[in-house]
Parts: sequence; C-alpha cells; structure tokens
Amino acid sequence: MMSQALAPETTPSHDPPAAAASKRGTLKLFALALVVVVLAELIGNVAIPVGHGKIILLPLLWALLMGGALGLAAGRLPAPLRVTAPLQHQAAAILQPVLLLFIAKLGLMVGGSLPKILASGWALAFQEFGHFFGTMVFGLPVALLLGIKREAIGATFSVGREPSLAIIGERYGMASPEGRGVLAEYLTGTVFGAVFIAVLAGLVASLGIFNPLALAMGAGVGSGSMMAAASGAIAAQQTPEMAKDVATFAAASNLITTTIGTYFTLFLSLPFTVWAYGVLEPILGRGRGRTEPAAAPVAGLPEEAPALGFGALAAAWLAAAAFGLIGNALTYGTRPDGAVLGGAAIIVGVVVAGWGLYRLTGRRLPAVVWTSLIGMALTYPGLPFAAEVAALTGKINFLALATPILAFAGLSIAKDVPAFRQLGWRIVVVSFMANAGTFLGATLIAQFWMHPPV
Repeated sequence: MMSQALAPETTPSHDPPAAAASKRGTLKLFALALVVVVLAELIGNVAIPVGHGKIILLPLLWALLMGGALGLAAGRLPAPLRVTAPLQHQAAAILQPVLLLFIAKLGLMVGGSLPKILASGWALAFQEFGHFFGTMVFGLPVALLLGIKREAIGATFSVGREPSLAIIGERYGMASPEGRGVLAEYLTGTVFGAVFIAVLAGLVASLGIFNPLALAMGAGVGSGSMMAAASGAIAAQQTPEMAKDVATFAAASNLITTTIGTYFTLFLSLPFTVWAYGVLEPILGRGRGRTEPAAAPVAGLPEEAPALGFGALAAAWLAAAAFGLIGNALTYGTRPDGAVLGGAAIIVGVVVAGWGLYRLTGRRLPAVVWTSLIGMALTYPGLPFAAEVAALTGKINFLALATPILAFAGLSIAKDVPAFRQLGWRIVVVSFMANAGTFLGATLIAQFWMHPPV
C-alpha cells in the first residue's frame, strides 16, 4: 500500500476556490474520522463464541466497518455525512502517512525487545518462507479446483499489494489473466483484508494451539493495516506483557516481509507459482482441453492517491496522534497528561525523522523501514535515554493508534467496490485462501522452529 503515499509531491493548486474546497474536504474527513474513532472505542471489544474458540471484534474493526459504511451509503446520507469519491481518494492518501505512526510505535517497542527477538533464532528467519509461499500452497489448489485458469497465478503468488501489481503488470500486463488475478487479490485485500485476517487470527489464537509469538510472526504479512488488525486480535487475548511481545514480534516480522518482499516475490514466489501451476493444473484443473472465452477486463485499476505536501502530512500525523490519544483514554484509561503527550510527541518526531530520511536518500528504502529503524534505535537497551523514551511512549497502547488508521482505511475503501463487484466469487474465495495461507504458513513454520519435534 505504501506506493500510493510515496508518490512525488505535486505543485499545490493556486486556484483559491479549489484550494478552499480541498481544505474543507480535509477538515470534513478529519471530523468524520474522529466521530468514527470515538464510536468505535466506545463500543470496545466484543467477543463472539465460535465452537471451542471465539472471535474478538476490536475497536479498530468497528472503525473500519463504520468508515466503509459511510462510503458505501454516501448517496443516501445527508451532505455533512457524505463521503464522496474525491474524499475517499483523499482518505487513501492520508492512510499511508498515518500508518507510519503505528510503525513508529512498534519500532519503539521492538527496540527494547531486540534481545528477546534475536533469541528466537531461526523461527523469525524461516517463518518468512511461510509468508511468501503460503499464499500459493493454500490458494493455488483451491483456485484450480474451482476451475480458475492463469488468473490463479496472479491471485496466489503473493498477498497482492502494490509491488505485486507492478511485478505482474511489467511481466504480463494488467489486461492479462495474471493481471486480473493480482487485481482481484489487491481489491479483496483492500476491501476485506483487514477484517478477514483479524477474524481468522483471533479465532486461531482462541484455540490455544499455537504459541502467541508464532501467531505474532504470522501476523507480519507485509501490509501495515492487515498486520495491525491481526496482531491486535491476537494481543487482545493475551496478558499485558505477552500482548506487548505479540506486537513486537509482529512488527519485526512485518519489517522483514516489507524489506525483502519485492525481491522474494519477484525471484522466488512468482517463478515457483508458475511452475506449480504447470504441474498441478493438469491434475486439479477443471475443463481441461476446452478453450475458455476471454474474460472481460476489470475496470477500476487502483488509482494513485493525491500526493500530500509536508504541511498536509504534518496535519494528518498530528490529527491521527490526537485521535489515538482519545482512544488511549476511552479504552485503556490513560489520561493525556504531560507524560502521555510527551510520548505522543516522540512518536510523531520519529515519523517526521523517518520521512525526512526517506526523502533525503532518494526514496531508495520505504519510509516504513527508516521509521522502524529510528524507533528501534531510540529504545535499544544501553543507549542513552532508551529507558526514558520507552517509559514515555509505553503509556500509549499500540492498538489505540491502530484505530484511526483503520478508520481512514474504511473511509477509503468504497472507491474500490465497483471494480470489486466485477470479480467472480471464485477468485474472491481464492484471495481469502491466499491471505489465510500467508498467515497460517508463517505461523506453522515459526511454531515448528520454536518447538521442534524431539
């Protein structure tokens, strides 16, 4: 998702009416996000029993669902509540920068826990193979059994974020079957990904089969919003100390996935999926020997979100941090006193520094990497002021920062629904299986290495 936020900045408009309208739209978007966050935090955690397990619906999921409902019902709502298509694109532009607040918070948590993370040894290293091959292992056989052809390659070689779109677009073209498949995965993940992975992660965690840290590593799927949703659902069922470890291990896994993901999918996952398709399609495929009619192209390719200048970025960071402090007070009972405000200022400062390094280095590494590294450095044991920084930022619960992020995600997803409706139900099922595969595959491998058989 990060590529939308990392587009070059455009020259600000000098048309006063247009600029005023854009400013009003931004203020309206912030106001709606604030209402959504407050309502979501007031609803709080809701547990739904499912057999021997349970599904935990967190405030971040309520925020995502309420934001999406506002966008989907825009035509039937009064003007003050109407989230028009331009506002949805603006929400998408805001989503990516504010995600850095969550990444900064996790980086600050990871720094103090680096010795514990390094002690996990091979579990953290090898679980990445589950992330990158789990999508194919779980998704491709189902796709072939459902009669899907080469669309299955694009839908199952990765979780289908922006780098995957670029890889498939360059190699096959977005009008190809592979292009339609990766677009289906992208749209399914955008519209339903966070909800699906949170429900799945919460249900699996409630069964008590896996080590919570193995589940945390599985949550680092390479998408910030999906990682936030999955790790939140897992952490909600742990003790406070274990919940912190869940967040740190999920962040470490997500950082590895984000850093090496493009190269891994390009040179390993995609070639392996193409090979597996050639082997499995004659065995599992339906309708072999018949020529399928060409599928109609899917309209509504993901558009670039409008670029934000630094002033708009700063406003988004400050607003999202303020919304997070509201959730921190409502759900976790931590009043925004001087220490809490100091912790929030440090988090925002880490984001600004990370964004600055990202720009100064010519965008060679994603902003999430710089932000994570700075946060980790500030709290690494033994460094000056590490304990003080950890104490201040530790007063802000990481889930409180996730809620405003998912609120903006919800306000942005309605723009993708028209294209999503053109996709057949089979490709959606396959996309869900691929998302489940990346989580379960990494979890299984991490569990094996943490508890190898005797």
